[in-house]
Formats: sequence, C-alpha cells, structure tokens
Amino acid sequence: MSRKLLGEQIYGHLQLYKDLGVRYVGCPDIGALARGARVSENTDRTSAFPARLPDEQAAPESFAITSKIENQKLSAAGTEIASGETLETILADMGNCQRCKLGPTRTNLVFGSGNPQAALMFVGEAPGEDEDEQGLPFVGRAGRLLTLIIESMGFRREDVFICNILKCRPPRNRNPETDEIAACEGFLFRQIAAVHPQVIVALGAFGAQTLLRTTETIGKLRGRLTDYRGVKLMATYHPAYLLRSPLEKRKVWEDMRIVRDYLRH
Repeated sequence: MSRKLLGEQIYGHLQLYKDLGVRYVGCPDIGALARGARVSENTDRTSAFPARLPDEQAAPESFAITSKIENQKLSAAGTEIASGETLETILADMGNCQRCKLGPTRTNLVFGSGNPQAALMFVGEAPGEDEDEQGLPFVGRAGRLLTLIIESMGFRREDVFICNILKCRPPRNRNPETDEIAACEGFLFRQIAAVHPQVIVALGAFGAQTLLRTTETIGKLRGRLTDYRGVKLMATYHPAYLLRSPLEKRKVWEDMRIVRDYLRH
C-alpha cells in the first residue's frame, strides 16, 4: 500500500472520529488486551477489546456465507429455531430461496458474514445493489461507513456478525414489505440463536421494529440497551441515513459507546 493511500485511509478514520464527537484516541496495551486484561475503567478511549469476554471460548476463523448453495430442497420450517443449530445448516435450509416475490428478482442471496460466535451482531434491513452483486452484506457506501463505526469501537469487521432482515434485495432498493419480512424473519431469528451474541445492534427502523415488534421510531428507541431474547439490543440510525444526515453521526457514536462499554465490562 502506498504512503499516500495509507495517509488517506488514516485521515478518513480520524475525520469519522471527529464527526462522531471523539476527542481522544488512546493506545492501549495490546498485549494485555490479548491476554484478556481489562482496560482501566477511568478512561474514555476507543480501545480494542476481545470479541468475546475472557472467560469464554476463543472464536474460530471468520465466517462468510454467500449464495453458492443452489437447487436445495426448499423447507417449510423456516421459522423454527433448533437448539445448537449452525449458520451452515440455516443457509442449507434456505437453499435457492423462493419463499417470497423477491426470489426471482435477486442476483445473489445475501445471508450474512462475520464471526459465527461474535459477541456483537449488526442487523440491517435489506441488501442494496452492491450487496446483491457480491452476495455479502454492507459492502457499498453505507457498508464502508459501518466498517469505520465498527473500527471506532475497537473491533475489526471480522470480529462481528452482520446480516439483514431480508436476504434478497427489494427492487430499486424500496422498503421491505410486510409479506417479505414475514417470509424471511424466521431465518434471522435462527441466525441470532446460532450466533448467540451478547449485544445486537439494530440498524434503522425496519431492523429495530421487526425485532422489537414495535412501531416506535428510531429516535425514541435509540440511546439505551433493551432486553431481547436473553441478550441486549441497541437500536440506532442506519449508516445509509447517516450519509444523508451526517450531523446524526454523534448520536450513533453515543449509542456505540454504550454498547462498547457494556461489552468491555
């Protein structure tokens, strides 16, 4: 990587921190963190911390799934949650999914990517054009912003698990429709059960409202951790919204600080 490109990336990271309201970036004892030691509680720095708390099993290699499995026998049990189920078995059950009207219109099914034992899970609403082409979630402009947000918390993207309510792109990126959510949400619930994160971050209104079964706006839901199926859930603004409304980035940083501090302690 050239020095110029590296400098541009560093500048982009620092500019994001500034937009989010970060005023100090510390340099923790990485060796101590690797051994599971806690960062001092009287600091407010965006330091790194393990994807799992020290007393839990170390995470395996990062996990990325696309829609390479085709012509699988379709299952009518898409909403059932089986104990000990893996992401691989859920994907196999989805097969070449045609359970709603989005099946024939997609290029790729976008199942999810990241650490299958992540402590932190992000749930968006639906794939966009770039995601549909690549078969991976959050790889466009909004995805690049999400990656920066994840890194500002002290994580790498491969430390977390990222997916959407819908696994297929709605035409022209329109909002998900009720029947499409109903056909797909069972697989999301199974993904949550398989990963069993400590915190879920619901990105945008559709993600939060689908999980929490509410019609409250993101403005009213954000800013606090909510109990959800035995884990904590934080609702916050979608990265795509932040691209249109950059002044809201600071609110997202406030939300991510709450999540970061919960996982840290």
